[in-house]
Amino acid sequence: MALGEFELIARYFQRQAAPVHPAVALGIGDDCALLQTPPGAQLAISSDMLVEGQHFFPDVDPEALGHKALAVNLSDLAACGAQPLAFTLALALPDSNVTREAWIKAFTHGLFALADAQGCTLMGGDTTRGPLNICITVFGAVPTAQGRSQALLRSGAKAGDDIWVSGTLGDARLALLVLKAQRGERSPSAQRWLQLPPEVLKLARARLERPSPRVALGLALRGIASACMDLSDGLVGDLQHILEASGCGARLLAPVLSELLATHRLNGTVLTPPERLSLALSGGDDYELLFTAPSTQRAAVMAAAVSADTPVTRIGQIEAQEGLRVVDAQGQRLAGRFASFDHFA
Repeated sequence: MALGEFELIARYFQRQAAPVHPAVALGIGDDCALLQTPPGAQLAISSDMLVEGQHFFPDVDPEALGHKALAVNLSDLAACGAQPLAFTLALALPDSNVTREAWIKAFTHGLFALADAQGCTLMGGDTTRGPLNICITVFGAVPTAQGRSQALLRSGAKAGDDIWVSGTLGDARLALLVLKAQRGERSPSAQRWLQLPPEVLKLARARLERPSPRVALGLALRGIASACMDLSDGLVGDLQHILEASGCGARLLAPVLSELLATHRLNGTVLTPPERLSLALSGGDDYELLFTAPSTQRAAVMAAAVSADTPVTRIGQIEAQEGLRVVDAQGQRLAGRFASFDHFA
């Protein structure tokens, strides 16, 4: 017999023995949850939606999906330098998943494993019947000092600042290309992606389905980074947001970017430098941090990376001249157009 809505909530989402963040004054059970903002802090809020067929394949591992649904939201808090407090979950489930308790159990296992690791409490939400759709809203705290917020924003980059990224870039996009080719998508390069070794796909797929929100690094970069955001739609497009908000331009180093795929470091990987560069620039779903900092702060950036146990790489420099330029080892601008993902393009 299928679980009803309130039975489903009670069994899988209302966790009696789970840790509760002190900021959550009232959680699941009333019409509204109550969240107490810590003294001397601002509330950071972000929402992200994952839709079947648009953001994930129907046969994705539900445990991985639970992880990613929260991870992409925590990544926004990381980009703001915010400490996670709590989150809400709005979940639309088709009949097939409502009656498939194993799916729900696996989904919540992945969701709560990450939530507990980050000290982030589920405090409410909604469930309904419909096409599989997951919408999470996260709440975090950013301290204020002398009336000024310590939040990391997109608008603080200045000419001469270094441009940095955490982790690796392009692997998630590579996994998506392979998975689409396996599903019969016809494209000029589909056969190319099908030839990649299985161990390459395994690593790339982990980056696509189980991204690591860089919360610790975001916290460590407060007071160091001049601008910051997370990489969800691709480096080219996301960096453009920082440039527009800050009123400046940038130069990116192609030789550095082409080495940033984790899968490139596996034996047997046969991606060409132009392929690696394209994946790093125009990929998406990386959920790494893209940030700028004055060149005088290089030692502080590296110290923050060590304290957060997260690798970072300097990939370019902010310039006064508007526009984005990708240059080779000799400083010559590369021809070609690089684009990022756009839901409505």
